[in-house]
Amino acid sequence: MPSKYVVRNFGENKFYHVFNRGVEKRDIFLDEQDYSIFLYYFFIYSMPLEIILEKYPSLPLRLRSKNLNREIEVISYCLMPNHFHLLLLQKTKNAISRLMQQLTGAHTAYFNKKYDRVGGLVQGKFKAVLVDTDTLLLHINRYIHLNPLVSSLVQDLNNYKWSSYKDYLGESTPITCSKNIILKQFSSLDKYLQFIKDQEDYSKELKKIENLVLDG
Repeated sequence: MPSKYVVRNFGENKFYHVFNRGVEKRDIFLDEQDYSIFLYYFFIYSMPLEIILEKYPSLPLRLRSKNLNREIEVISYCLMPNHFHLLLLQKTKNAISRLMQQLTGAHTAYFNKKYDRVGGLVQGKFKAVLVDTDTLLLHINRYIHLNPLVSSLVQDLNNYKWSSYKDYLGESTPITCSKNIILKQFSSLDKYLQFIKDQEDYSKELKKIENLVLDG
């Protein structure tokens, strides 16, 4: 039976929670360089090409041609030691599938060369779930940003470098997200931060969305 997490027909102009973990639940990020390389490719594939070329004017044509900025928007993301979460808006058919093929392929090639290994790095085809309501969009966004805190990687989300949380705070980060899609549902940034840090509400709502998030 196909996994309930494997979307086979992605719709246009729809939001998806996309995730995958290391094969056999192994770590796919072993040091800061590993995280940075993943975000480098994520930046190249998802951000506006003019911004990319300002930073990397000598970027090879083969990488420029893989840019999907007009086909996809990044809402939020978080990289964890053995898995990652992306909240994405797909504008055109197959954009997410193309992004994930490029992103995990590039990171796997880098990782295998660095650590002298062969074979797949992540558990087969990526997993994805349609996020079809504004309420669910908010809760998935919160779930993604709270991952490092809930997993005890940090005691303060401000200290975690590998997610979009700091971008939501207005700080400079590698990936600039389409934050207004989330923030417009709050009267102020402080209200959004209160929502993120409301552990009681988070615990209650997590039970409702536990079938839509990566377990463990």
